[in-house]
Amino acid sequence: MKIYTKTGDSGVTSLLGGKRVRKSCIEIDAIGEVDELNSYLGVLVSLLPEDAYVQERAYLKRIQHHLFNVGGIIAAAQTDLVSVPQITNAHLEEMETHIDRLTVDLPPLSQFILPGGHRAAAVCHHARAVCRRAERRVVELRAGIDMDQESQFFLNRLSDFLFTLGRYINMKEGSGEVVWEKEK
Repeated sequence: MKIYTKTGDSGVTSLLGGKRVRKSCIEIDAIGEVDELNSYLGVLVSLLPEDAYVQERAYLKRIQHHLFNVGGIIAAAQTDLVSVPQITNAHLEEMETHIDRLTVDLPPLSQFILPGGHRAAAVCHHARAVCRRAERRVVELRAGIDMDQESQFFLNRLSDFLFTLGRYINMKEGSGEVVWEKEK
């Protein structure tokens, strides 16, 4: 089977269920943002040493599967397809548990911090920014179509998780946080 079909050469593609749409439509844009985020999580996993970040690597890989599902949810939003795996409240609670686990060892935030520090932490912050953009696209999409709210909530929690994970990595690696300094 060839990877190329040439059916998208005219600037259209198919959503689940076969509906043909322009590649510039909001659904495809949102799916692309989620895909980009998923790619950054793959980079992040590759940067984390296997022995030092066992739980974090395993959970990031689970998140990647959930993000693939979010893309499917978006692609199937205007169909009767119910076979697409859904994001549930249990997924949100699981993420909150991971955020809380990482937060226990972190000093309280008293200042704004900038992206940076350890390379993996910097990638966390980049992924967080991409996640926020994906969330904005899903919010925009949900304003125009009937789509589950849990996918939006998942992206919101994920940006919090990535922020917390970036802080955790900087602490664990001794890199320190880059504190924002108000210009004088």
